[in-house]
Amino acid sequence: MGLILDSSVLITAERQGKNARQVLTAMSEHLGEVEVGISVVTLIELAHGAARADTPDRKSHRQKFIQELLTAMPVYPVTTSIALRTG
Repeated sequence: MGLILDSSVLITAERQGKNARQVLTAMSEHLGEVEVGISVVTLIELAHGAARADTPDRKSHRQKFIQELLTAMPVYPVTTSIALRTG
């Protein structure tokens, strides 16, 4: 396993108008070929942000970002190892 992304990294990327593929491309440019994923807790946090969006357009955009993430990278269950790595 390589890198577990925190929601703050993904929220920043989404606010900058980037999609999941752009996030992964930027990561590989800086880190080389490293496996990148998210924890299920990060997915929960992103879904919560989409649910709390203040406009229907923003909600739709956030939901699309989440769906792209789900096809671009693995989602790992919360284990002690994942929790320590994410932290």
